[in-house]
Order: sequence, then C-alpha cells, then structure tokens
Amino acid sequence: MHKKLFIPGPTEVRQDILDAQATPLIGHRTKAFTELYTGIIDKLKELLETNNFITVLTASGTIFMEGAIRNCVNNDVLCCVNGAFSDRWFKIAQKCDRNSDVITVDWGKAIKPEMVDEKLKSKKYEALTLVQNETSTGVRNPIEDIAKVMKNYPDVLFLVDTVSSLMGDKINIEELGIDICLASSQKAFALPPGLALCIVSDKALEKAKTVKGRGHYCDFVGLKDYFDKKGQTPSTPAITLMYAMDKQLDKIKAEGMGNRFKRHAEMAKYVQDWGKKYFSMFSEPGYESVTVSCMNNTRKISVADLNTELGKRGYAISNGYGKLKELAFRIAHMGDLTLDEIKELINNINEILGI
Repeated sequence: MHKKLFIPGPTEVRQDILDAQATPLIGHRTKAFTELYTGIIDKLKELLETNNFITVLTASGTIFMEGAIRNCVNNDVLCCVNGAFSDRWFKIAQKCDRNSDVITVDWGKAIKPEMVDEKLKSKKYEALTLVQNETSTGVRNPIEDIAKVMKNYPDVLFLVDTVSSLMGDKINIEELGIDICLASSQKAFALPPGLALCIVSDKALEKAKTVKGRGHYCDFVGLKDYFDKKGQTPSTPAITLMYAMDKQLDKIKAEGMGNRFKRHAEMAKYVQDWGKKYFSMFSEPGYESVTVSCMNNTRKISVADLNTELGKRGYAISNGYGKLKELAFRIAHMGDLTLDEIKELINNINEILGI
C-alpha cells in the first residue's frame, strides 16, 4: 500500500507527474532537449518573477550549497546556524577551506536581523549564508527583515537556501536582493528527488569571475556560458525528471502562484493550530514555517509507533530530526497537498492517539 507522504521530502508526487517521466528519451544535445530545457528556465523565471540567471542540474540541493561557497567566497563567509541544514552549510564552507564565522542560536529559534547587523559591522565578509526555512526545526527565518539589513552591506553577497520553501512560501528574490537562491525538486515543487535549481544574480556572477577554484560541475560562470551558447547543461541531465518538471511548472502556473501560497498558508495554520492545542510548537512563536511544522512531543507518545499505525492507514509523517528524534515530530504541508488531505491526516492521528 502506498503511504501518502506528509514528510519534509520527498513529498507526495501526483500520478500524472510520475507518468510524465515515461516519455520516450531524447538526446541531451538535440534541439528537442534545448527546447525542453530553455522552456523550463523561461517558466521558472516567469513563476519566480526574476530575470536572474537560473540553472537546473541533476543533483540534490546540497550541490548549490557547496557551489555558492566555491563561486562566491575567496576567504571570509558568515554562516547563520539555527538547525541541521544551516549547520551543514557552515560545515561545507569549512570543508571548502574558507574562513567561516558563525551566528548560532538554539534549535527552534530564528536568526534575527539585529544579530546579522552586529556581526557584519564587526568584520568584512564576502557573503552571508542563510537557510530561509530550516527543515529540521520548522523555523522560518525572517528573510524580509534580514534582507533590509543586507542592503546596508552591498558588498556582502546574500546566499539563501530555500530548499524546503520555494514554490510554497512567497520569496521575492530580486526585491530582497538575494544573490544565490537555491532549491531542490523534492520539496514544495512536488517533484521526485534528483533536480537542484539555483537562481544567480549578476552581482554573484561577477564575483564568481574573480574567484579561483570554482570547481567543475557547479561553476556558475561556465554554466552560464554554456547555457548562453547552447541552451543546455554541460553535463548529462536527468531528462526524465526534466519532463516531470516541465509538466509540473505548467500545473503550478495554472493554479496560480497566489493561490499556491494561499493554500500553503491555510494548511500551515490548520496544522499549527492543532499542534498548539494538543502539543506545543517547537518553533519559536511568530517564526513558524509555511511548509513544515515541528511539534514538541509534550504528550510523550511514541512517534515511531504513531507512524507505524499511520502507515497501516496509508499515511506517513516524520519523526524529529537527528537529536530531536522522539522529542519532536514534523508534519509537512507542502507541494500539491491540499487542506482536505491535511484534515484527513489529522483526523487519523486524533483517532490513533484518542484525542
């Protein structure tokens, strides 16, 4: 029996999108692929309301966390850490031999704009990394307020991970001055895993030209040059996943981005109202994610047993991430899920727990 996924990724993928992957293959150096790929890029630009360079590669979103560091930082980078994935970016910067300073807050807390301002005043950095939506804790960092601070430091590139929020939470990329906006297919895009995308500002591209050791697979300068000349990716893409993305972007356009954001907000409110009533929110009040909710296990239930019982009914939620296992649990409300499906899930949880 298929378990409908209410986990923070991979998310539930509709059957017609899965079926699109069965389209017969084409050569990745043909005109047909160029039309497919450039069409995807044009659709992304329209939906995301940006004219910045966009690239889609066969990889997980982590490729662009590393790519952002390798392309945009020669020496000094400031990393905002408030959960597992923001900590991953900090560790990636260290492994790339960059001088990495950090703003750290407890899991469940948000990075505040004044923290960023204080740190940027103290030293000259080339870039700041921020995970806009920390999947491990269900915290939405206040990117709009942080962006206002960043405008006071125009020489500092703004590198933002929107892996678990893009296409579910409204993010005005150019208005906020985001230089690197990275995401992956298996979250709010409601696609299978395997594609990563990155929106790169002109400022970031110019900086990349001055950085040595950008690497090969994720060299932004090389990727843009190849795209401008051929309308393709330098390395072999996952064509079947591109078929799925192309179809899904058409469906997203048909829904309308405003309607998509509204649907996500309604699902988030429903889950979080329930979470506050029967448990408590792990995320700091006022900083709850629009796409994934993290609840404290205040009732001391066995999250593993709950998930086993849910599985028998055709549903799956997520335990707490890493050190939060059994101390918290997460319910994702992203992608193509509907409020009715969320209500159905919650009703089943209530029945199992007898609440």
